[in-house]
Amino acid sequence: MNRIDIKGYKSIKDLSLNLEPINILIGSNGSGKSNFLSFFDFIKQIYNQNLQEFVALKGIDTFLHKGDKITEEISTKLYFPNTNAYSFTIKKGESSFIFIKEGMWYGYNPYINNPIDIASFSNESRLRFQTKPRSNYIRNYINELMHYHFHDTGENSPFNKESNIENDIFILYEKGGNLAAFLYNIKKTTPIVYNLIVKTVQSIAPYFLDFFLLPDPNGNIKLRWQSKHSSTIYGVNNLSDGTIRFIALSTLFLQPDLPDTIIIDEPELGLHPTAIAKLAGLIKSISSKNTQVIIATQSTDLISHFEAEDIITVDQVNGESRFERLDSETLKFWLEDYTIDDLWKRNIISTGQPNF
Repeated sequence: MNRIDIKGYKSIKDLSLNLEPINILIGSNGSGKSNFLSFFDFIKQIYNQNLQEFVALKGIDTFLHKGDKITEEISTKLYFPNTNAYSFTIKKGESSFIFIKEGMWYGYNPYINNPIDIASFSNESRLRFQTKPRSNYIRNYINELMHYHFHDTGENSPFNKESNIENDIFILYEKGGNLAAFLYNIKKTTPIVYNLIVKTVQSIAPYFLDFFLLPDPNGNIKLRWQSKHSSTIYGVNNLSDGTIRFIALSTLFLQPDLPDTIIIDEPELGLHPTAIAKLAGLIKSISSKNTQVIIATQSTDLISHFEAEDIITVDQVNGESRFERLDSETLKFWLEDYTIDDLWKRNIISTGQPNF
């Protein structure tokens, strides 16, 4: 995605943001980072024609900037390569949002109608079942959108659930609930990638030998592993929280068929600085392979591995989130002696701070 425009969504009043291969959002708690990432969930619900239920469960007023007394509409435009774009405007009705505009765009050719308006004034999108050529790219992109958050590593976490080696192998689920089946399939179809994942995990957990991926007769499998120092087969709960998350992150970033965009919230959670450095390397690696990365983080360790242009500061001023991409030219004098994380910790980068 080249750019995104958002108006009227939660703390985002009016935003037009150019997106680069790497986009790392930093800012204080409540600044709006999570709201920005959640907008991609919102788009996915729209694409899946599940907006009415999604909004009903959370309350329509919670999606509108400062509530329905201030804002009645949410609108967006997503700009893709090759001049494709998708846009919509939804307006609050009596009990749900109504699509008053929904458009597919292709370039600025005067002989092509732009946009093709597919709005039906109903409470669900019509994008999913469009057959016109320009809809294919847009549909494929949105269908692949996944907002990952590997926060839950407890006894009953998604990582500790069974998954199926036939049904749960196609995409890694957002909370990692099919990690075992996904790894099993990578080992079966792309052993070179599987071995790379194992070696990457070993680089931060030297005791780790390999995964033990044995499905039961019904094709169900749980994530188990072996140690270099014992013949015992261990379960997920015998790993530290940080190691579990790093396994999920390594699988996500090293998978053989990378999606166009990876969106992830606080990937550094529970990771040792060495693991954070490895994570930064994985992010840079996939961004060079045409996979865009959008991340929200609080970690100074993580941003220390990136360039100024990779980082977007987020502040909330009078209830409105403001986004600003850093510029190495502006910070040139300081960067001669300090790293990006030093400048942020010392408030030389004044945006993205709790006291902004």
